[in-house]
Amino acid sequence: MIVFGTDGWRGEIARDFTFDNLHRVVLATANYLKSLARNNLSVVIGYDTRFLSKEFAYEAAKIFAANGIVAHITNTFATTPMVSFHTKQKGSDLGIVITASHNPPIYNGYKIKGRFGGPAPPEEIQKVEAELQKITRVPKLKFKPLDVYIGARIIRPFDSKEPYLRYIKKKIDIDLIRSKNFKIVYDSMYGASIGLLKLLLPNVHEIHSEYNPSFGDLHHPEPVPENLHTLFDIMKTGKYDIGLASDGDADRLGVVDSEGNFIDSHRVFMILLKYLFEQKGKRGIVAKTVALTSMVDKYCERNNIPLIETPVGFKHIAKLMSEQKVLIGGEESGGLGTILHIPERDGFFNALLLLEIMAKRKMSIKELSDELDKEFGPHRYWRRDIRVADSEKRALLKACSKMPTKIGKYIVRKIDTKDGFKFYFDDAWLLIRPSGTEPLVRFYAEASSMNIVNELLEGATKLLK
Repeated sequence: MIVFGTDGWRGEIARDFTFDNLHRVVLATANYLKSLARNNLSVVIGYDTRFLSKEFAYEAAKIFAANGIVAHITNTFATTPMVSFHTKQKGSDLGIVITASHNPPIYNGYKIKGRFGGPAPPEEIQKVEAELQKITRVPKLKFKPLDVYIGARIIRPFDSKEPYLRYIKKKIDIDLIRSKNFKIVYDSMYGASIGLLKLLLPNVHEIHSEYNPSFGDLHHPEPVPENLHTLFDIMKTGKYDIGLASDGDADRLGVVDSEGNFIDSHRVFMILLKYLFEQKGKRGIVAKTVALTSMVDKYCERNNIPLIETPVGFKHIAKLMSEQKVLIGGEESGGLGTILHIPERDGFFNALLLLEIMAKRKMSIKELSDELDKEFGPHRYWRRDIRVADSEKRALLKACSKMPTKIGKYIVRKIDTKDGFKFYFDDAWLLIRPSGTEPLVRFYAEASSMNIVNELLEGATKLLK
């Protein structure tokens, strides 16, 4: 069964993500585009470093080409933000990325990007899904040789890196960053950003930077603490100023300070928000998903900044960014976008923006993080993902729907059902929601101490029993 979750369609390679199923999805996408009755239809296609990603991408390009739709395809693996950037720059109707982002190596996936340079909005995905429902069997497709399509310029390989980096240099003060001679470790997690930072900052120390579709010692390429042990060990030597990590398609960012402490995405969001508002004088609404820190609410209220909260999934943020002037928007998983860039989360861009902040404010990443505690008081956070059977997931959601008045020893003050179940307590919150892409339930909590966070998470997981 092909299902589009919070960020595209993903499935296990050979079991779900097959060439036959890809044919169905791409043909549905092509049929949707043709239904728009636009002239000179085109798509941008990129792919990550996963097993068969390149082959899947070229297969998709041939299907679009056979349907008279020009396919601009990256000449090597590319990050998801690169595809979004080029979709907008080329004026294409959609962008397609063959990637399963941060999922384990047995997965691959298919992301759809809107012509405005960000995730396709839910209503556009629904139209592709409607076309998919009409294709009840695997289509029999006949292709011309790839060289024929390329010769006819209906499939157009292109360099995705150089124009993207040229654009980056206009947005980020790379010269200032270079002048500070920061000692940087960059963990590309065997993903699509391999070698990219070195093209701007040649002295960066990069790890997990060779092509390895099985991700070596990493269970999955997500920049969260359980996957960053090598980066932590390097940073604890005290030889580096900052550790940066991006996920498999480089739209998310993980940060480690000079002492080997993880700087979570909530704090990264706040550091960027403060810089944009206070130092760069930028204005606009702030958008955050339901799982992001309450520090955002406090800052926006204090500074009279309009704030919009959305369900989890950057597609909701991107839709707002395409329609309104958004200062910054993001989610707890490390993906965020700013007014400086396209309406897309971009871990690579945000890593460079953090370096610019360190350079301009003359503060270390640890000092920038500690500053938040002084301003807002301690805010501690953790997320726990638990693999569950469908029956367990249903039982948990049923227990939540009974609107419990206590979780563990903590009294529930309010419940929000915008996305899953978010329980508010005195100076703390807990969110329980099923994953849209994996057989998981995610438990998120924020409080004034890790002790309270852990007690809330323990109380929540007992609802599974």
